[in-house]
Amino acid sequence: MREEKMELEEAEVDTSPSWSPVSRDRLLTCANLSEITGEDDDFPISDHIQDSEGPCNKRVKPVDKSASVTGIITQVKTPALKRLGQSIQRSISFRTEARPLPPMPIRTRQKASSFPRRRNSQLWSDTVDSLSHELSTKEIKRQEVIYELTQGEKQLIEDLSLVKKVYYEPMLKLDIMTESELGQIFGTLDSLIPLHEDLLARLEGLRGAEKTVQEVGPTMMDWFPCLEAYITYCCNQVGAKALLDQKKQDKRVEHFLRLCQESSFSRKLDLWNFLDLPRSRLVKYPLLLKEIQKSTPPEHPDEEALPHAMELIQRIITEVNLKTGEAECQFYRRGLCYSEDSQRVSEIQASRFLYCHGELKSTKGQKLHVFLFELVLVLTRPMAQDREGPVQFQVYRQPLPAAHLHLEDLPDGEPSSSGSFRGAFTGNDKVKNCFRVSATGRSKPQSHSLQANDSFNKQQWISCLRQAMVQSRDRQAQGSHCKPSERLSPEPALYNNIAELNLNSDVEMPDT
Repeated sequence: MREEKMELEEAEVDTSPSWSPVSRDRLLTCANLSEITGEDDDFPISDHIQDSEGPCNKRVKPVDKSASVTGIITQVKTPALKRLGQSIQRSISFRTEARPLPPMPIRTRQKASSFPRRRNSQLWSDTVDSLSHELSTKEIKRQEVIYELTQGEKQLIEDLSLVKKVYYEPMLKLDIMTESELGQIFGTLDSLIPLHEDLLARLEGLRGAEKTVQEVGPTMMDWFPCLEAYITYCCNQVGAKALLDQKKQDKRVEHFLRLCQESSFSRKLDLWNFLDLPRSRLVKYPLLLKEIQKSTPPEHPDEEALPHAMELIQRIITEVNLKTGEAECQFYRRGLCYSEDSQRVSEIQASRFLYCHGELKSTKGQKLHVFLFELVLVLTRPMAQDREGPVQFQVYRQPLPAAHLHLEDLPDGEPSSSGSFRGAFTGNDKVKNCFRVSATGRSKPQSHSLQANDSFNKQQWISCLRQAMVQSRDRQAQGSHCKPSERLSPEPALYNNIAELNLNSDVEMPDT
């Protein structure tokens, strides 16, 4: 029973691979439970992170704002937050320059490390004095899953409330960020807390005298429409993540967030991990309902309601993905900079979503950020980011319409005599993980040989490119008379991810 519980808890953690979006921490999907959980059960955190209450050799007299940090944060009555306040009081002054902070120790990448470690939680069977002999093994499992659903709501509410109290309010009161900037980063997070408090109250109200729940399907059916509020929140996340990364260049912001992350209340996670919790919770509902359904006998009242509830939540998730994909497409489209008017092809503006985007290398070892929009492939060079300006990408060469794309999978092998990838791979005898894209049509033919950072990344690019090519050619076969609303959409399995695919590890901006 505990192993089954552990499997379900692991579904809370998004084990997205290195090619998943926007800093590899977002993945809206309706995948099977086994695809979400992964194999790793633990989430090791580097032992090299120093505790925030460690001694400081040089004391800096705090000024008013520094003292106010302590006052604000210690309003949350936990020892961890008190230690954080003491650490800030010892080490930081926002009006005078304190001694340089030691660099963060190098940490190896951990699988699924971008999501909160699982809390120590109890099983439903731990909450009852004695199990009734009338309950079958299947019914006990059903109660365990329903209890996990309830506890997950409770934990989400606690985390979202913590984010508001520990991050938003102190940064606002200390002028670490402006109210406008915080509004963009946190979005409508505040409005989500009452929604989940409502569901928690409903679920707890369903528990009978023996702490069992008879029917959960009708309650979920009635509550799920509230999740349309997630459309606004998730659509905002693309710009929110970009702004947060930009603000981290400010030493005051970076120092404050680091102190919070090193404190135990954060479970060694950064702010973005908490801001992404609602999205990861959203995609777990179908998995939980599926597990409940597996343990529901045919004659049970929930047998009829659960399939309808699952269908409803899948529709909501698909709608959230669709709108988020459109928002992401618009965000990156606004960041494109054109050196020639001929690069402003109509397919860029007509595209509704991104299949994927990420960093690839050219034949000269040059880093390119490549966007595969719905209708066109665009190669760009990341531009130096202004601290106060949006992320921008310089369009490189001519965009390649998906309808005219040709794709070639290049086998691993020796570099060609013509010098392909010359200087790009120091110490490597072979060129690996490469593919070639070319296009013919309205302009002169062009070809680009590109290298991914690993074989898995390469295969994901190839899969997305093939999908885009097939969709574009099918669209052409239907004829140009089709209305935009009648355009073919990606296959459902891919559409679940279109707002999230960043086939890329961290993007490195060029030094200038």
